[in-house]
Amino acid sequence: MDDSETGFNLKVVLVSFKQCLDEKEEVLLDPYIASWKGLVRFLNSLGTIFSFISKDVVSKLQIMERLRGGPQSEHYRSLQTMVAYELSNQLVDLEHRSHHPESGCRTVLRLHRALRWLQLFLEGLRTSPEDARTSVLCTDSYNASLAAYHPWIVRRTVTVAFYALPTRKVFLETMNVGPPEQAVQMLGEALPFIERVYNVSQKLYAEHSLLDLP
Repeated sequence: MDDSETGFNLKVVLVSFKQCLDEKEEVLLDPYIASWKGLVRFLNSLGTIFSFISKDVVSKLQIMERLRGGPQSEHYRSLQTMVAYELSNQLVDLEHRSHHPESGCRTVLRLHRALRWLQLFLEGLRTSPEDARTSVLCTDSYNASLAAYHPWIVRRTVTVAFYALPTRKVFLETMNVGPPEQAVQMLGEALPFIERVYNVSQKLYAEHSLLDLP
């Protein structure tokens, strides 16, 4: 881990997702973006192995920050207000990528899918035995989430790269919350915050038939 990651604590990042939901269970985009930045730090702390995901996530976060800082920022306060605004103003390419390749709906959908992969992978680390192979855990999580949206050559490259992943013990230690058993306990307490944000977002996108945006 390099100096830029000193003081990083994955529990702080995961618990920060709790701030993404307001009392009406709307997904607030400022905390969502901030929480994702923390997850990127975690991915980067593991070396270049996850750069194919973290680089794409960073580019998507930059798009969302531009929308939050733009003239229509009030419509991008939450995921719900963004969906309502972009759909009512025909700012989403629903069938073919054309005039709105960087719509908020499409951009968050890519982050949403990546969040599912990371949630599944971290849950796999939590529930697996000590001798579990992280390459298998990561591949299974990838196949259950992001793989369906990647071309064959990307899927092949990614799954081969997973074989270079560090051990489960190293992953848990990288979380900076103490020994492996303490990291496992932390994941059990903190992952539900990510899961709740994911489920609320999934339901919203499903209701508006946005889960397969090109």
